Amino acid sequence: MTERRTVLSGSTFEEQIGYARAVVHGDGVHVSGTTGFDYTTMTISEDVVEQAEQCLRNIGAALTEAGCTFADVVRVRYLLPDRADFEPCWPVLRRCFGGVRPAATMLVCGLADPRMKIEIEVYAQRSAR
Repeated sequence: MTERRTVLSGSTFEEQIGYARAVVHGDGVHVSGTTGFDYTTMTISEDVVEQAEQCLRNIGAALTEAGCTFADVVRVRYLLPDRADFEPCWPVLRRCFGGVRPAATMLVCGLADPRMKIEIEVYAQRSAR
C-alpha cells in the first residue's frame, strides 16, 4: 500500500480552506502553493524578496518534515501578480534551486490576498538522491 500522509504548517489557511501544506504520497512530496506568510505570527512582509525568502523557509520546513530537502525538488512553479517582481527574487531562488535545477514555470496571476506578491509550489521526489 502506498504511503499517504499530510504535513501541516500551522497556517490558519489550511484549516479555513481545507488543505495541507504538503502531501507525501509514496516517494513523492507535493508542497502546496506557499506564500510569504510567517505562520507563527500570520504576518507578511510588503517586500517581494522577503516574501520569497519566507516562502522558501516555509517550503523547507515542509520538505524536512516530509523527509527530504531542496536537493530532492524536481518541479517548481512560481506564481506572481506582477511579472516585474520575479527578477528581484532570482538570487534568493538560485540559492535553493541553482544546484538542483528543477523544471520550473513562472505564471502571472492573481493571488488570494492582495498582500501576497509571490507564491511557490514544489514537487519533490524523495528517492531522487
